[in-house]
Amino acid sequence: MNMTKRVRTVRVAAMDYLSRREHAIHELRQKLLGKDYEPEEVDTALERLCQQGLLSDERFTEAFIAYRQQRGSGPFKINAELRQKGVSDAMIARFLDERDSHWLDIARDVRNKKFGEALPSDIKDKARQTRFLQQRGFTHEQTRSLLRDDDL
Repeated sequence: MNMTKRVRTVRVAAMDYLSRREHAIHELRQKLLGKDYEPEEVDTALERLCQQGLLSDERFTEAFIAYRQQRGSGPFKINAELRQKGVSDAMIARFLDERDSHWLDIARDVRNKKFGEALPSDIKDKARQTRFLQQRGFTHEQTRSLLRDDDL
């Protein structure tokens, strides 16, 4: 099989992945290499998909952040997941601002869904809720601001 046909085969496999959801370039490259395609063929196919606007780290990053926010993840967790998928720090910084005030609203919704609207009644409850929010990827400042109660 000549190089052009093999690249088309890689492209079909890539399009199959992309038909299910957006992928980061690095993430899709790793999946295709795992299928034993040659690196040169994979790179050629992915480059063409990018040129045609069918593969985009920008679009992936934006969609991924929106999806993870809807699921109640905080900025630290989303940042780590994007880095695992091979998205550059510059791209993450463009779309993910942990200082944005909407993170506090998301954290509040997540906390209220799990623990109810009442603030923690003692230090043990406050520590448990703090751990929960930090495991979801919210910053220390966001967690502290949300659970602020000078009586504890």
